[in-house]
Parts: sequence; structure tokens; C-alpha cells
Amino acid sequence: PSSRRVRFPTLRARDFQHPEDAAATARLRAFWPLEAAVRGLILPVVEEAAFIDNIASGVLVGPDQLPTLHAQLTEACAILGVAAVPDLYIRLNPYPNAYTLAIDGRRPSIVVTSALLDLLGPAETQAVLAHELGHLKCEHGLWITVANVLAMGADVVSPALGASVNAALLRWRRAAELTCDRAALLVAQDAEVVLSVVLKLAGGSSTFARELSTEAFLQQVRRFEESAGTRVGGWLSRNQADVLTHPLPVLRAAELSKWAAGDEYRGLVASARRRADALGA
Repeated sequence: PSSRRVRFPTLRARDFQHPEDAAATARLRAFWPLEAAVRGLILPVVEEAAFIDNIASGVLVGPDQLPTLHAQLTEACAILGVAAVPDLYIRLNPYPNAYTLAIDGRRPSIVVTSALLDLLGPAETQAVLAHELGHLKCEHGLWITVANVLAMGADVVSPALGASVNAALLRWRRAAELTCDRAALLVAQDAEVVLSVVLKLAGGSSTFARELSTEAFLQQVRRFEESAGTRVGGWLSRNQADVLTHPLPVLRAAELSKWAAGDEYRGLVASARRRADALGA
């Protein structure tokens, strides 16, 4: 129940970032002149273009338009300590998806497709919104743009260097997704909800939703891990994953399960609960 979930008003990005995501972001901060240029010159134009596209072609969610979704978003923002509630748009699309520019700019926004809403239940939908808020809180859009500029420069210097930088960028983008799965868990505070999202996005069906099993999916994860532990299986799984911007669904499920059972997540929740108890909340 919503009333039992704790909030994290002082939550910082580094409190829940995946180690590879945190390390990559820290390295990119050294390029602060490029960061300033991207933040001040490039992203405002992209942000304005996205706003025009979304406001013209999507449905803007608010207190008087899809109020249930609006309430889910504002609650997720309150839990994660996101002060400025981003705009939320629904776009008609047959593919279940959600995305954000992931910058803390003048017009932060999240877009969710109609197919995603049809596929997921209310708690799962809020977990997706929380995932996107994780991107915003970490400003992944800013840092990915900085990294892309560096990758283009490296490719000019040497194609081999460019390929190496692009491979590192893809590894980081996959780690950033794992970070945001953690943000989803911090809002849901129920690993099964977030695992159900991963399961449904891998092969869900609204028709057979009641027959989907997260426990069976975790058994599938264990089968994958056993296969990946062999020499051939490890080589195949690495080659399968290396070209992707998102981790394989089974890897996302495994990483989320480990973090949910670990000291870092439990410590965040326990600390937030102690704070709430001290304030009488």
C-alpha cells in the first residue's frame, strides 16, 4: 500500500547508481567545458523541439487529464525527492515504450506509449515512471550527449579509438538502465513489481497476464546464468549483449534481484524509515 512506502527526500543520484554508471559519470565530469557547452547550447534546442513535438502530437497528463497517471507520477517524484514534476505525455504507439530526454532542464518530460499502458498494471506503470525519473535524476541525457561528442572526436582521430570509445559508451548506457531499475525499486519497494515490468517487456501479453510468473522468470534467469558460465555460453552471451543499449532482460532481472536483497537497498529503506519515524510521519 502507498501509505507504507517510505520516501527519500534527500536522495542523491550517487546513492543508488550502479557502480559502472557512477564511475563513467565521474570520468565525464572532467570534461566540464564540454558539459557546459552541451548544457547551454545543444540541449535547450533539443528540449524545445521535443516539447513542440509532444505538446502537438501527444496527450499531456495532468490533474484534469488522466488524473490517475498524474497522481502516480507526483507520488513517484515525492518518493525519489524529485522537486520539479516533469511533464508526462501519452503517445499512440503499438510498441510498449517509455523515454525521457533525461536532463534537468527547463522542460523536463517523460513520454509513455499507449501500448505500455495497455500492457502494464497501475503499480507496474508507476515503476516505469520511476525508472524514467531515475534517468532525470542522474541526468543521463546530458552525460550521454557529452560522451557521444567525445566518441565522434575519437572516431576522427582513429577509427579503432572511436570503436573502443563507442563500445565503452554502450557498456555505460546498459549500466545506466540498471541504475534506473533501482530507482523503480525505490518507488515500488516491491521487487516483484519491477521484475514483472521486465518480464512483460521481454514477452508479456495482456491476454495471458494472469499466467505470467516472476518466479518462473527468475528460474529462467538462473538457467541463463548456468549457460553463460560455460566458455561457449559466456562468449555467446557477451556478443549478444555488447551491441545493445539496454541490458538483456534476464540480466536486468538478475541485477535487480541482487540489489533488492543487498545491504545498499535495505540500508536506504531503513534510513528513510528511521527518518520518517523521527519526524512522526
